[in-house]
Amino acid sequence: MKRLRVGISPCPNDTFAFHALLTGEVRARGLELDFALLDVEQLNERLAAGALDAAKVSFHAALLHADDLLVLPSGSALGFGVGPVLLGAPGGRAPGAGARVLAPGRTTTAALLWRLFHAGDGDLEHVVFSAIFPALQARRADLGVCIHEGRFTWREAGLVFVEDLGETWERATGAPLPLGGIAVRRELGEDVAWRLQDALRASLEWARERREACLPTMRAHAQELADPVLWAHVDLYVNERTLDLGAEGRAALAALGAAARARGLLAPGGALHVLGQGPA
Repeated sequence: MKRLRVGISPCPNDTFAFHALLTGEVRARGLELDFALLDVEQLNERLAAGALDAAKVSFHAALLHADDLLVLPSGSALGFGVGPVLLGAPGGRAPGAGARVLAPGRTTTAALLWRLFHAGDGDLEHVVFSAIFPALQARRADLGVCIHEGRFTWREAGLVFVEDLGETWERATGAPLPLGGIAVRRELGEDVAWRLQDALRASLEWARERREACLPTMRAHAQELADPVLWAHVDLYVNERTLDLGAEGRAALAALGAAARARGLLAPGGALHVLGQGPA
């Protein structure tokens, strides 16, 4: 048995997708999986540093380390209407010079979208995603690029909706937004990557057939405990492209890389490779 260090986020879409692997309902052939549930930027940093063998990472982070990683066909968060939202403090200011803007990590796709569409529109700072709402509510920041449950709970938090950055991306490119996916360190080899891919796909199929059975795992790790919010999260971020990226997913990844390179935010070259599907 080969032991793999696997990182995922505590968000409902990830705990839903990995529930059967976390609980032993599904097992990976020839692999022993040690899971760590971490903040998205921690996942990005630890996979890049080699502290994890595989992880759910932002596609921005994956593009930065494309030569070292393989993206699995299953497990991605990608689609239309799935992007981060730009929220404001009550009575706060619009994007512009001098605005204090919070984002959930330097290598998150959320931060990349801000830099693509709002470079120069504020002073960007990075904090853990769960700290953004409290900072906006206390007016310690003007704007926040919010991910995960923030799309569903900003009204209850008394915040102001400014922009859907996913919709901005869609209007600019016509492509679905690739937020993040499961990446494996290339040095482990394709055999190990395929074993993890097969297990993840089986776990996803198990979850889709037995949705309610996944609730205890989702509840145990979520920031927002209301079941309707958990299911809204799963229904939005777990879709057919989660089961298999396919040609549309690869094209979306290529579009994100091209946009970042055109703005000088990503070095030339270094296309991501999707396991069994080729470069994106």
